[in-house]
Parts: sequence; C-alpha cells; structure tokens
Amino acid sequence: MHATETHPIDTPTAEPKLAEELEKMPYEPLLPIEKKLILWSILLGLFLLGALVGLNQFVFRR
Repeated sequence: MHATETHPIDTPTAEPKLAEELEKMPYEPLLPIEKKLILWSILLGLFLLGALVGLNQFVFRR
C-alpha cells in the first residue's frame, strides 16, 4: 500500500455508528445465574459500605 492510497477503514463513511450497531444486535435476556451474580454483587457492596461506615464511626467517634 502506497502513502497516497486510502484504506476503507480510514474513510469516515466506513466507520459504523454505535447506534446502528446496537440496533443490529439481537435482544439477549440475562441468564438466571447472571441475575444472581448481580444481586450478590449489589448486596455485598451495600454490606461492605455499611461496614466501612460503622468502622469509621467506631474509629473516629467524637
């Protein structure tokens, strides 16, 4: 490829739009295990946040 040649990917019209690509994707519902993992992650995050707030109150109480 010479320096004057353009590659199809280099042209702005060749770049697909994000919205167009998302419309082409088929709908895929979450699997039950994925739902459980999301729920456990949120619960773990809330528990750890509460533990940190409690520890902060215990260590730095006025």
